[in-house]
Amino acid sequence: MSFVCPWWVAYLFDNRLTRRTQDPEKMLKPYVREGMVVADIGAGMGRFTIAAARLVGDQGVVIAADLQQKMLDVLAKRAQKAGVTSRVRLHRCQQTRIGLPQPVDLILLCNVVHETPDHESFLRAIHSLLKPGGTCFLSEPLIHVTAPAFERTVALAEAAGFTVQERPNFRFARTVLLART
Repeated sequence: MSFVCPWWVAYLFDNRLTRRTQDPEKMLKPYVREGMVVADIGAGMGRFTIAAARLVGDQGVVIAADLQQKMLDVLAKRAQKAGVTSRVRLHRCQQTRIGLPQPVDLILLCNVVHETPDHESFLRAIHSLLKPGGTCFLSEPLIHVTAPAFERTVALAEAAGFTVQERPNFRFARTVLLART
């Protein structure tokens, strides 16, 4: 079952308190390098997009993709306030197609897979968007996704052509770093 989070609910989990207990920049720092092309799929209001934009530097770019225009509008304002507008490209997805404009080095799937109606198809689509050797940072919220459900997602990712590279441990999250094989 899938559920797309309404834009106004995002304020409950994308705020100063949650950024303190789960710092997106610290989470992403080992995986995002200067000059990278990163896609934040299901970017919401930009919690991970802005962190990634700081890390990619002036030569990098972050494509913030979301289904909801309102999420992208709020993200644009936050990117401007953070001074990273030149590094962020907004992209509105369709319900059945992500449609990124280019292949990417790293895809961020932060708190989004559990909201997709067909995890298997979604993960295959994600795999196809990565450059050869690209990686996918997949993180799901501990309170919404049980350990067995997360492991089913990881198994579907492996069936889609990913290999598990690492299982970082972050507070309030189930996380895995996947590589395109």
